[in-house]
Amino acid sequence: MYNSASRQAEEFIDHQEILASMEYARENKNNRKLLEALLKKAEELRGLSHREALVLLECEEPDLVERMFHLARKIKQKFYGNRIVMFAPLYLSNYCVNGCTYCPYHFKNKHIARKKLTQEEIRREVIALQDMGHKRLALETGEDPVNASLDYVLESIETIYGIRHKNGAIRRVNVNIAATTVENYRRLKEAGIGTYILFQETYHKEHYEELHPTGPKHDYAWHTEAMDRAMEGGIDDVGMGVLFGLSHYRYDFTGLLMHAEHLEAVFGVGPHTISVPRIRNADDIDASSFEDAVSDELFARIVAVIRIAVPYTGMIISTRESRATREKVLELGVSQISGGSRTSVGGYAREESLEENSAQFEVSDTRTLEQVVSWLLDLGMIPSFCTACYREGRTGDRFMKLVKSGQIANCCQPNALMTLKEYLVDYASWDTRRKGEALIQEELKRVTSEKIRQRAEAYLKEIEDGKRDFRF
Repeated sequence: MYNSASRQAEEFIDHQEILASMEYARENKNNRKLLEALLKKAEELRGLSHREALVLLECEEPDLVERMFHLARKIKQKFYGNRIVMFAPLYLSNYCVNGCTYCPYHFKNKHIARKKLTQEEIRREVIALQDMGHKRLALETGEDPVNASLDYVLESIETIYGIRHKNGAIRRVNVNIAATTVENYRRLKEAGIGTYILFQETYHKEHYEELHPTGPKHDYAWHTEAMDRAMEGGIDDVGMGVLFGLSHYRYDFTGLLMHAEHLEAVFGVGPHTISVPRIRNADDIDASSFEDAVSDELFARIVAVIRIAVPYTGMIISTRESRATREKVLELGVSQISGGSRTSVGGYAREESLEENSAQFEVSDTRTLEQVVSWLLDLGMIPSFCTACYREGRTGDRFMKLVKSGQIANCCQPNALMTLKEYLVDYASWDTRRKGEALIQEELKRVTSEKIRQRAEAYLKEIEDGKRDFRF
């Protein structure tokens, strides 16, 4: 029986509840009275349940769909403004003992180049990322107790935080590694990680087990209950997502929101971020062989309804998606994007040959970080390299209280502008800097607190004079 507060995966992600929600949504997709009531409820900015959100996703009334998109834009602007947080993935190792059928890292793949970075190689990768201007990384590894042990990950985090190159510094390391124990999550917390990220891939248990036929990841409950263990271990910022296209999108969309409801019910705070990747081609993986592909139009609606359903949760889109797709969903709800990404092991410090390809998936947006920054500026958005909340202890429920109170703008807006200023001074071309400086002056006017605005202006001047790392 469905119980959002249960600690058992098959009770807080209840199969029958998802099927019932899907049937309810199909029956009510043209129920204008209900749809209008849900949109009115969503305008109160308290979110929607998984079943209510699925009804909106199924809606076939064109004018109500447009209202839905308008509401998603309004919510995005209210809580996140024009700020877009920048990050890059850093792949440490692609050795893996799992048999996942959608990932080229699966252990049976004998022709992909297997690599594990040494600490010196990590140093070179991080310096290359710092030279681009990155301040925030997401560590990625395959699951392998020998080649990607927790001790190796912890040593790598220490190495990354210890690197100072010119004005560069990685200020936040998020970690995307396999499900582990409460004790290991405590060790990650003690190492100073930001967000712990783990994608469910699919919430459909039968499909999940088919897609993960061998290896530790085959255990559905162990994987699905990982966020509970992470929070028990003291990690209060967790990031989750599904890989759209592996299973039916309605099922996974519903399961994703049920998982968010579960964390809220048990721990009092939902996920810090939700990612929305779609299946992509990779080494020996043909994305067209998966029958549940999600179209661009449907993908935009999924993003919009997630934003409406969980208005306070950050949303992430990676370079899996094209420039055009990313531009479309930025205004609908996405608050974090990657830029200048490499999905191979050691791909930043040097280019790989075809023979040594170690990439996890094909990158669709191949632009450099500066090109992405310049593009965002052209769109009137603020590329933000801010990590202040994490380093000031505003995580978990403390961050959510800041968002819900509406005070986030008085912290995040000036912090975003100051980190953009650092980027412009240290890394940008003349043209990008010109556009960025103009945007900073315009956005300063939107800081509602006179005191904070004056302090921000003073800090911006000090950045010009060579000082770094101011934050509210």
